[in-house]
Amino acid sequence: MRAAYAASINPDDPLAGLEVGEQPEPVPHGDDWVTVTVRASSLNHHDIWSLRGVGLAADQLPMILGCDAAGVDEAGNEVIVHSVIGDPSAGGSGTGDETLDPKRSLLSERFPGTHAEQVAVPRRNLVPKPEQLTWVEAACLPTAWLTAYRMLVVKGRVGAGSSVLVQGAGGGVATAAVVLGLALGARVYATSRDPAKRERVAALGATAVEPGARLPERVDAVIETVGAATIEHSLKCTKQGGRIVVSGSTSGHLATVDLRRLFFLQQEILGSTMGTREELAALVDLCAERGIRPVVDSVYDFAQVRDAFEKLYSGEVFGKVVLEMVV
Repeated sequence: MRAAYAASINPDDPLAGLEVGEQPEPVPHGDDWVTVTVRASSLNHHDIWSLRGVGLAADQLPMILGCDAAGVDEAGNEVIVHSVIGDPSAGGSGTGDETLDPKRSLLSERFPGTHAEQVAVPRRNLVPKPEQLTWVEAACLPTAWLTAYRMLVVKGRVGAGSSVLVQGAGGGVATAAVVLGLALGARVYATSRDPAKRERVAALGATAVEPGARLPERVDAVIETVGAATIEHSLKCTKQGGRIVVSGSTSGHLATVDLRRLFFLQQEILGSTMGTREELAALVDLCAERGIRPVVDSVYDFAQVRDAFEKLYSGEVFGKVVLEMVV
């Protein structure tokens, strides 16, 4: 079957290890696994990190890349694939949260990923695709949009009347947080170094500001994916008792925090990773019921896989980059 895969690891030139060609069809890893015929898959920075060798060793190659997909299961059902492979009972929290399983992984780490004609996953990882969403839209939800949903709703406790700051709008998670925050009834502020991206953020309904700018108010929650470059600004923009939710560190993972502000204002810094299968189902329902649609930067035919990866790697994106299988 056709697939995009990591053939070699190159930390300095990750796209050098990207290959597109024939790979074996997926093999289910138990009776509870099913095979999905992929109709669309979306790219994430996780794909680039894999090609750099982060979370993927040379002895695992070749590895089919990709975390996100929407497609058709063996029974003909239209489904969205949840990419977290983990045991909901293994986290020790008693909450049924597979993201707390210390042995969890994402598709394309231990098991072949979604940038292929087919992918095998545990049956419980399938969520019904509503007819309101296209294949392209559905394929955007399982990683970036699920991450943003968990950050806002579960960790950030954002609802109608809340105020939110989204750092570094333009990428998949940050753009999803802007759209979802607005849909939840929050006042959303978003930063970007790029004036064109600030214009697009404003067009979505958020208040766009330059990085480090003073806000009209201190916010209830900050969606932090940038890291070292913005964490001080995030803390200063958060009100007493507010939350800074962190799911990334694109500018660097070692940051200095003023602990006096943290304890005196009783702020919370919360880590967040992906989301559960149940949270994905809730996100899908929310999108279908409220007419929320993912922001899509560009769509490529599978024959244009390298072009899609180059677009993502360039950083010149606003929203999701999607691969579409022509059937």
